[in-house]
Amino acid sequence: MFTYPMERHIIQSMYKSTIKACYLGNFVGALTCNLAPLLYITFMHQFNLSFEQVGRLTLLNFFTQIVADLLFSRPVDRYGIRPFITLGHALAFVGLLMLALSKILFPVHPYWGLMVATVIYSCGGGLFELLLSAIVQSIPNDSKEGAMSLLHSFYAWGFIAVVVGTTVMLKFFGNNNWMFVVLIWSVLPLINFFNFLRVPLAPAIPEEHRTKIRELIKSRYFLMVVLGIVVGGATEVSMSQWTSAFVEASLALPKAVGDLLGLCLFALFLGIGRAVYGKYGSRYDVYRAMFAGSLLCIVCYLVASLSPWPLVSLAACILSGLGCSLLWPGSVVNGAKRFPFAGASMFALLAAGGDTGAAIGPWLIGLTADINPTLVKGFPWLQHLPDKEAALRSGMFIGSMYPVLMALFLLLMRHYKKKEEIQFLA
Repeated sequence: MFTYPMERHIIQSMYKSTIKACYLGNFVGALTCNLAPLLYITFMHQFNLSFEQVGRLTLLNFFTQIVADLLFSRPVDRYGIRPFITLGHALAFVGLLMLALSKILFPVHPYWGLMVATVIYSCGGGLFELLLSAIVQSIPNDSKEGAMSLLHSFYAWGFIAVVVGTTVMLKFFGNNNWMFVVLIWSVLPLINFFNFLRVPLAPAIPEEHRTKIRELIKSRYFLMVVLGIVVGGATEVSMSQWTSAFVEASLALPKAVGDLLGLCLFALFLGIGRAVYGKYGSRYDVYRAMFAGSLLCIVCYLVASLSPWPLVSLAACILSGLGCSLLWPGSVVNGAKRFPFAGASMFALLAAGGDTGAAIGPWLIGLTADINPTLVKGFPWLQHLPDKEAALRSGMFIGSMYPVLMALFLLLMRHYKKKEEIQFLA
């Protein structure tokens, strides 16, 4: 008879193909979130669209993901994961295919094609957020924190690959032939669709043992986890979305250079933080790592917005990727460790919370830049800034409240965890 460590090793070997499919799934998730924004300027020129219209596509993306997170949680618990993770990849493939063919399918109003395509592939992206973490969490592993962090690192690698690959392919095909770039990327979800038809999945939690959603909502600890992932998502996505614009405004570099220099280096540090914790995370408490990351993000946001030296501000933008690397996956781990039998409903609430922060966070920074563009000019060493750069820095200054709130929610999380454990023992 096998000893327990030997049994655990055999079980983990059974799920190697599953874990690889989940990694590719998160890579595809990065594709569904970040490919279209790289083409917005091209869409504006080819289809005569406004900034508001292309910005609406981003809003539609996140809103659809939130709806998908909440809509599919109960069916997943009832019918199992496999039908829905394969559906997610099918939707991502069809949505990208429709995006590439929008000019052909909607010759009179191609913008309608862009919106329909966005809804379809974003629905797939929502299913990835809901299910990939749940799949990895259900696989026997000695370090759930490390496994979750490593899974989310593939979003960062996908982010980098999409930015670099799309930039290179647009140079090769030309901006007018962007649809070929989208068609090439659409192959990835199709490949992973077939992967998830055959890889083994861990057994689902029986209905009678599953934690009810009302028990989650009643827990103040879980409320802090949800609020934490909201501001964690805002911290990460706000900096990732505005770093490229900062490079353009402060260093007067072209957009392509801003994307490659700012976005890719930010994503590199994001991926490194997750990959390193994925490798060595069992040695360090995820709560402490998240708190340290929150403090680093506070410093990075303040330096990015208030430093008189643009290169130092850019370095702070890039380094914040390391600070926020664990805020999203760590929140998922904190929820799953406290409620291991919660099922898909818990992952749906967490995914919806992260998406809400990802949608609202960058918008609030942009709103601040519009409403109070001279906020940072109150600091004497920044009075000389051009209007555009001052507005962007003002938004980033307000954005520093996201990691401050993250640190506060982590403190409250620990407080309520101890309180609920005492109540349980009593």
